Amino acid sequence: MSKAILVLNAGSSSIKFSVFLEQGDVLNVLLGGQLEGLYTSPRFKAKDAAGDLMNEKHWEQGEQLGHDGGINYLAAFLREQLGEHQLVAVGHRVVHGGVDYAAPVALNADTVKNLARLIPLAPLHQPHNLTPIRTLLEKRPELLQVACFDTAFHCAQPAVAQTFALPAEISERGVRRYGFHGLSYEYIASVLPDYDAQAAQGRTVVLHLGNGASMCAMQNGQSVASTMGFTAVDGLPMGTRCGNLDPGVVLYLMDELKMDTRAIEKMLYQQSGLLGVSGISSDMRTLLDSADPKAQFAVELFIYRIARELGSLAAAMGGLDALVFTAGIGEHSAAIRERVCRAAAWQGVELDTAANLAGAPRISTANSRTSVWVIPTNEELMIARHTQRILNAQA
Repeated sequence: MSKAILVLNAGSSSIKFSVFLEQGDVLNVLLGGQLEGLYTSPRFKAKDAAGDLMNEKHWEQGEQLGHDGGINYLAAFLREQLGEHQLVAVGHRVVHGGVDYAAPVALNADTVKNLARLIPLAPLHQPHNLTPIRTLLEKRPELLQVACFDTAFHCAQPAVAQTFALPAEISERGVRRYGFHGLSYEYIASVLPDYDAQAAQGRTVVLHLGNGASMCAMQNGQSVASTMGFTAVDGLPMGTRCGNLDPGVVLYLMDELKMDTRAIEKMLYQQSGLLGVSGISSDMRTLLDSADPKAQFAVELFIYRIARELGSLAAAMGGLDALVFTAGIGEHSAAIRERVCRAAAWQGVELDTAANLAGAPRISTANSRTSVWVIPTNEELMIARHTQRILNAQA
């Protein structure tokens, strides 16, 4: 019998899950999947460690499971699949840890209350991250639950990188640059020595490019600066999020267009980015395949903003030794990687076109002053590792 750790990532209408087995000192994935459309037309899919479909279910249109129903369905499925294996802990992705949580933490009712106070800092993520935690605290109070924060990896940044030029009384209320995608960056930092020891010890910019996109400057494996700030809407233009925006634009929307807070929030988070600029799609694959000039311009803007931010992050470190592409677009789009690398030629990047098209781990030439890598991220494994560490500390 092996000990099993469940990893949950709850969104507004979905629950992604993975199960890892402790086999000696190693954590091996057993299965994973997701529940989607929890409040519209629920869909369940689970795959084994090899990626083969294990189970699939669709509910009727308009039928609702909600998060509680989703957790109940998932619990029944896992009881059947785990068999003799013992579920010993659950690790959760929680977007915001604020200033108080710079590392993963075991959860209890008081901790959840503290994390709920951070909902105004991450209104589209934090409430849903906390929902399954509350459900399991009620139904399985004896089960260890661990929160792993997307902000924690960036807590090591110097104060000058975290501070807005605002009155001190505002900054003291927690208005500062936090940075996100920290679990992804932490995983890349943990495996980068296996790819390039010099990059791991040097000045590296990691590009987490997916539907949510950001970049992080890392020096000797530590976060130095990041493109996301107070919220996960800052920085690069994303699938539906606007990225960097002059705050005066928000004042204009309020004063001239009479938009209220919720309307502005919806536009910035759900109607902007690649979708807003192109008017076609938030999916980079669709835009790259399209001949529509607006689609092409959305891609051009995405590349331009990456190039601008790359210069800024390199400046924060005083130079650049390596680039790492990760996440959905970063790992799978050779076209985007090529265009970013071409734009970064002045920073010592020399692309190996054949290696890039082949999806090789290293896509820069042997003579490239700045090495370039493609490394798959694994936030779920990072969460499982943190959960295992806290579990062992309590043993």
